Amino acid sequence: MSHIAGRISWSAASAQPILGPVMTIASLKIESNATAREEVLAAKDVRILIAHRLGVDVKRVTDEAHFTNDLGADWLDRLELMIEIEAQFPNVEFTDDDVDQIDVVGDLIRHSKARG
Repeated sequence: MSHIAGRISWSAASAQPILGPVMTIASLKIESNATAREEVLAAKDVRILIAHRLGVDVKRVTDEAHFTNDLGADWLDRLELMIEIEAQFPNVEFTDDDVDQIDVVGDLIRHSKARG
């Protein structure tokens, strides 16, 4: 008996047992949910780190918060903050240009996600 589904065909007579890990739609969804949770936790960790480093309440560390205008950070504060984030999250790296260009918390978090 032969079956055709789309462009995939198989025969019950030639079916081979699957050895090793099997990827299913359910496992993809679980992995996707786990990744989303990890990103939320990482973003929360970055917010806490920013609040602690700058001596502000974590509630003030929103995506829209400007480092200088809202959180009182100067260029050196931002540089030290990014160095500390690199130390906490080994896959994240910042260039000198990043230090100059990242002005708001949301940009810093997005940069960390993209590189992390």
